[in-house]
Amino acid sequence: MPTTRARLGRRPPSSSYSSTITTIIFVSLCVLGVWLLTSTSVVPPKSTTRTSTDSTTSASSSFASTIMNAHKTVSNSAKAPPVFKDTQGDLPDDALKTGDANRPQDTNEIDKLQTDVSTDITKDSGGGDSLNGNAESWQSSENGKLEDEKKNGNLVVAENSQGLRGTESVEEQEKQKQLETQTSEESSITHRQEAEQITAGTGKIATGKEKAEEDVSLDSGNDAHGVATDNTKNILSDHEQQKRLEQHQQQEDDQMQQQQKQLEEHTQGVTSKDQIQHDEAPILKDVKIKNDHKAPVNLTNNLPVPKNENHKTETIVPKESKESKKAWSTQADQSVNQKERRTVGTNNQDSSVSEQNWLLCKAEAGADYIPCLDNEEAIKKLKSTKHYEHRERHCPQEPPTCLVPLPQGYKTPIEWPKSRDKIWYHNVPHTLLAEVKGHQNWVKVSGEFLTFPGGGTQFIHGALHYLDFVQEAVPDIAWGKHTRVVLDVGCGVASFGGYLFERDVLAMSFAPKDEHEAQVQFALERGIPAISAVMGTQRLPFPSGVFDLVHCARCRVPWHEEGGALLLELNRVLRPGGYFAWSATPVYQTLEEDVEIWKEMSSLTVAMCWELVTIKKDKLNSVGVAIYHKPDTNECYDQRKQNKPPMCKPEDDPNAAWYVPFHSCMHKVPSKEKERGYRWPVEWPERLQMPPYWLNQSQVGIYGKPSPDDFTADLEHWKHLVSKVYMNGLGISWKNVRNAMDMRAVYGGFAAALRDLKMWVLNVVNVNAPDTLPIIYERGLFGIYHDWCESFSTYPRTYDLLHADHLFSQLKKRCKIVAVMAEVDRIVRPGGKLIVRDDSATTKEVENLLKSLHWEIRKTISQNEVGIISAQKTFWRPNTSAAPT
Repeated sequence: MPTTRARLGRRPPSSSYSSTITTIIFVSLCVLGVWLLTSTSVVPPKSTTRTSTDSTTSASSSFASTIMNAHKTVSNSAKAPPVFKDTQGDLPDDALKTGDANRPQDTNEIDKLQTDVSTDITKDSGGGDSLNGNAESWQSSENGKLEDEKKNGNLVVAENSQGLRGTESVEEQEKQKQLETQTSEESSITHRQEAEQITAGTGKIATGKEKAEEDVSLDSGNDAHGVATDNTKNILSDHEQQKRLEQHQQQEDDQMQQQQKQLEEHTQGVTSKDQIQHDEAPILKDVKIKNDHKAPVNLTNNLPVPKNENHKTETIVPKESKESKKAWSTQADQSVNQKERRTVGTNNQDSSVSEQNWLLCKAEAGADYIPCLDNEEAIKKLKSTKHYEHRERHCPQEPPTCLVPLPQGYKTPIEWPKSRDKIWYHNVPHTLLAEVKGHQNWVKVSGEFLTFPGGGTQFIHGALHYLDFVQEAVPDIAWGKHTRVVLDVGCGVASFGGYLFERDVLAMSFAPKDEHEAQVQFALERGIPAISAVMGTQRLPFPSGVFDLVHCARCRVPWHEEGGALLLELNRVLRPGGYFAWSATPVYQTLEEDVEIWKEMSSLTVAMCWELVTIKKDKLNSVGVAIYHKPDTNECYDQRKQNKPPMCKPEDDPNAAWYVPFHSCMHKVPSKEKERGYRWPVEWPERLQMPPYWLNQSQVGIYGKPSPDDFTADLEHWKHLVSKVYMNGLGISWKNVRNAMDMRAVYGGFAAALRDLKMWVLNVVNVNAPDTLPIIYERGLFGIYHDWCESFSTYPRTYDLLHADHLFSQLKKRCKIVAVMAEVDRIVRPGGKLIVRDDSATTKEVENLLKSLHWEIRKTISQNEVGIISAQKTFWRPNTSAAPT
């Protein structure tokens, strides 16, 4: 504010009252006004009434009060933090709470106040150095600033509740109060959410009322009207006044600079926040949701988020990097000796999938048809079945596109855990096992149910007792802590694996599709993990050194024959330092055949450097178990006198497992600290979320980050997506999900995110994808290699849920997507679910195929060329059969 030193002089005698009063006012009130302006104890009056009077004293008092009000009002307006408005009229959070700042700012009120002040200042005809001239100069300067601020549209001066309101009459105040209430209610409803976002981004902005209250609390030396209680006190000399005014001017300049800096910072904060909101708006606008009007879903950065969630921008795992494709080998690359069985189909993207004519498969296996295990034409051409070649995979050259019929009387499966003890008879209508193994408590027929007492050949009196028996034999096994992932060979109906869930252990059970008739199908119908496989002439579809324990209870496998080829395959998949539990008659019976087998077995295990830890007898079941320990160093291998069984050649890759024939040799165990298998994983469940120690920073992960960071990002990605979207946003009742499969697992993040549910997830790593399956096993999960251009080795109707993340878009390049969808339909139960997350074009194609299959589309989401489909299989089957397969 500009300051001017007033010129003082004696009043000449005159009869003119006007000239006299002008001089008096000029001299006394300039001095008093300057003092009042420089005082640190000035508060704006709550109300000021302008009166006309002939008294010099009352005119002086009115004039001083008016000047003080004008100065304080503008001063407070400059000092108070500004109230910002974005382009949509958002208001700060405080305004919503108090309602004081809600009414529209009327710039005419400011102009009115300035007019009132100017009319109360007595004009001096002398002009130039008069107080009037100074006041006009100050007013012109401030009006210019206010006009600039109005033009910018970024600043609204906060009203002083004790200044501007004091100029209103009682009636005007009542009208203004009503206007405030109405505007506050409308603004609160319209802008509350936006105001909270701005407040979160810029901090709390004080209103003019709060600032005035703060000033009142500090100005205790003033009366209620803001007028000094002693108008004649502390009158200063001209020199002192000038010095004080210069100091005051410097202070105001410093304050204005600081306020300008704060204004710029606040403006940048609000602009940044507004920009974020502006950028997010198109994302929300582009979301398309179908078939679910109850729970809309928002997508942020390709992540769908439930409507009521306070969603944040998450770090999304990007697409696979080109660098990772060079850094990681695939199972197809490793299995260089595999027999090519798939036929690369044409891209089905442009086919008219909506007109697909589905027919029932006319295969001899009927409702139990497994294309790669029931290929009768290929089996008839085999030269020998001595090594169970007829139970191995023989996939058709052209994958079938027919649909498997339902068994007559099929019902929705019983839910876990009741399903462990009983299933619907008509879902797996086979009685041979009940007839042959009924006395061993495998399975019994009970009315419309098949019941499972929990027994087996080696544990007639229940699996739980047997599990305790094994752990007591070797306490270091420590179910659910040290031992987490188990391979159960020749599983029967998989009661051993079914009861291991109570000990927090995952068991991969497998058995061939043989004369025992659908034993793996019984296991899967019960809700127990199992696959159809056989130890014939080819390696099992697992990496090397991944199972903590391998179990075989009366599995009828000739381990000792042909140089121990089959036992050497178990040695390949068993973790260094892991255990092999063999519960069979040669362990505890003395029949001539058993004695001979035991002798051969003992010689073989010694040559393999397996240590016989113990042989323990179970009196309750009248059985025994022999437990062997695989070496975790190469010391024994180096000290052997004979190279039998031989050590594998360096070029033999132990991880190659896709159509790779047996190699009757042993691989050395890792000897370097950073090699996989050098040491045992940390105990469960800590191992689930810890990157394996052998992942190093120098290795590029699948998504382009260093491998350990890639692992962690993948875990957080799936934890967020599953908890925020899959659990509530896809119309899926997860309590009905027991058997699940991740059709394209990477690090196993999807399965890890579901660990707290009473379900299991089989992780499938595609043979042409980076080989991450060892990582999945290292964290205490399990999985298998597979090529989805072929049929999977499982019975029809065995999974409750399939999950495919960016799978179909890759498969379209190599095989017919129609055949893949037929396979999905085959292995999913009626009432089962499918979740597909892929590019929009692919998800649309999958959606059309699902509709042609009469699946119920529960939800579709499309945003930024990424789509998600949630669908449920119905009981529909076509009426027409295809030609015999």
